[in-house]
Formats: sequence, structure tokens, C-alpha cells
Amino acid sequence: MNNKIHLLSWTVIVPLIAWVAYLAHYYVGGHWYSLLLTVFLVGSVLAAVYHSEIIAYRLGEPYGTLLLAFAITVIEVSLIISIMLSSKGLETISLARDTVFAAVMIILTGIIGICIIVGSIRYKQQLFTLQGVGTAMITLIVVVVFLLVLPNYTTSHDNGEYTSLQLVFISVISLALYIAFTMVQTIRHRAFFIAPIPKTGNDELSEETDFLPEKPSRKVMLLSVLFLILCLGIVVLLAKYLSKDVDVLVLKAGAPKSIVGIIIAGIVLLPEGIAAIRAAYNNRLQTSLNLAFGSALASIGLSIPAVALVSVFADFRMTLGISIKSTLLLGLSLFIITISLATGRTNIMQGLVLISIFFLYLFTTLVP
Repeated sequence: MNNKIHLLSWTVIVPLIAWVAYLAHYYVGGHWYSLLLTVFLVGSVLAAVYHSEIIAYRLGEPYGTLLLAFAITVIEVSLIISIMLSSKGLETISLARDTVFAAVMIILTGIIGICIIVGSIRYKQQLFTLQGVGTAMITLIVVVVFLLVLPNYTTSHDNGEYTSLQLVFISVISLALYIAFTMVQTIRHRAFFIAPIPKTGNDELSEETDFLPEKPSRKVMLLSVLFLILCLGIVVLLAKYLSKDVDVLVLKAGAPKSIVGIIIAGIVLLPEGIAAIRAAYNNRLQTSLNLAFGSALASIGLSIPAVALVSVFADFRMTLGISIKSTLLLGLSLFIITISLATGRTNIMQGLVLISIFFLYLFTTLVP
């Protein structure tokens, strides 16, 4: 018998308390209060993704995955822009680049690596649709090169920066590619991105179907829309307020400034990463890959154009070109992903190699 979906109480309570706590910062301060606000920031991000999933489940696939990716991108862009506009002591010229690069590396090597390992431990091998993954891969590779590699080799501006005209043009091209990809995913070749049903016995299949929840009602969906807006709003405000504490923390710790980008990407991608790992555990690797590649494309194909637009109108500089070390790690990650997903089957060794690259990326960021 199908189960009805109800809103979890914490996803309603946390954003409301977060709003109250934010308004109270005019009267209360200190490091401990900032730590409390950080907890509410993470909770609001998790609640926002939950409400996005409710709306997404109501709309159905693959529209639900697109909505979830879009909501996460809004959070990511809000965090980036808020910190870039409000931070003073910490140089934020490369924050957008560091965040997007961190998101791509976390997704390609961390999330996908864990998904392959989890699925391989339980099922030895897992299958997925080659056409959908291949379409996402070629789009991601092109957009990544346009935005993170090519700026190092243009001559109109130094230090891995585009001129305003170049930035607008590349952003438009990247956005157009993302829109084209979503059209392919939702209309022209929708079947390429629908998770195949694993081969199971009739009894197991009927048992699994019995536990599938009903689609949320219209009332539940409208409430999720309301609380999604509240969550996104408080995330922006809390990020702006806490940016000065991030500034002080990074400077006191003597950590590389790129660690801020990893923190932002980690907070934003945590809920979707958990959802992808859960799907792989349930033998839905196609769903895991849809979530992963959709997030990566949205992160770079939507976030960078949005931040670029703000940078042009707000007249602040933005470095996009990554270092040679980062280019090597990125190239290696894309190469391994391409080989690993070229046969339509995965095994545990592919996941272990990807995870090793992820750990190397984290270590070389902290110890450059």
C-alpha cells in the first residue's frame, strides 16, 4: 500500500527559527552566536533541498531533477555573491572559480566515486543508459573548458580573467548549452535519462512498488513552495552576515583562500550527494548519475553566468582560470570518468580510483 508524503516538522521549524535568530543578531552577538547561525544556515540549506524534492516528486522526472538542481544553484549563487559583495579582508576575486571548481571535483570524483563503490559492494556491477550519460559528459567537458581553462590562454586580459565582453559572450554560450541539454533531457530524448528498473522477481518488484509513496497533494506542494522561498531567503541573509566570520576564520587558520569555495560547495552539495548515494544503494545508478551530472552542469552552466552578470553590473573583478595543478587534476578526473562510464557498467575499482583523486584534490588544496 502506498504511503502519503507529509512535510517533515524540522523542515518547517528550522527555517522559521533561522529567521528569528537572524533578526535577533541586532541584539545578540559573539562567536558562539555565529556558530549557532551557521547551524541554522546548514539546516536551512537541507530544508530547502527537501522542499525542492517534494515539489520535484509532484512534477515527476526528469523535471524534478532539474528543479532540484536549479534550487541548489540558487543557493550556490546566493552564497557566492553575498560573500563577494560583503567580504572585505578576504580576497574574493577567485571565489566563484574556487566554488565551481570544487563543486565539479566533489561531484565527479567524490559523489560519483562513492556511488560506484556503494553500488559495487552491494551489486558487484551496475548498469546505466550510455546515451544520457554521454550527452551530459560532452556538455560538461565543453562548458568546463570554456569557463575554467580557456581564460588562462586568452590575451586580452591577464591572470586568468576574461574581459567584460568575453565574459558575457562565454556566459551566454554556456547558458545556451545548458538550456539545450535540459531540452534534450526533458523533451527530445527523455528516455535516455529515465532510470531503468533493475531486473528482479515479480514478488520483489511488487513489494518495492508497494512502498513507493504517493505523489504529494497540491496543498503540500504549495506549502513546500512557500517554505522553499523562506529557506532561500534566509540562506542569502545568513551567508551575507557570516561572511565576515569566514574571513576571520580563514585568515587566522592560515588556510588557503580556496578552502572557502570547498566549504560552500560542500554545504550546497551535501543533500544531493546523500540522495545520489541512496539511489546507488537501491540499484538506481542512473538516478545517481542524473543527479550528479545535472548538479555539475547547473553549478557551472548557471552559476557562472549569474555571477558574471552581477560582476559586470557591480564592476568587480572575477578570475576564472584555474592553476596548472588544478587543470591536471580536472583533466585526469574527466579522463577517468569518461573511461569508467564508457561501457555502461561500473565496478568497484573505478570508484576507488575516483575517490583517490578526490582525496588528492583535498590534500593538495590544504597543502599546496
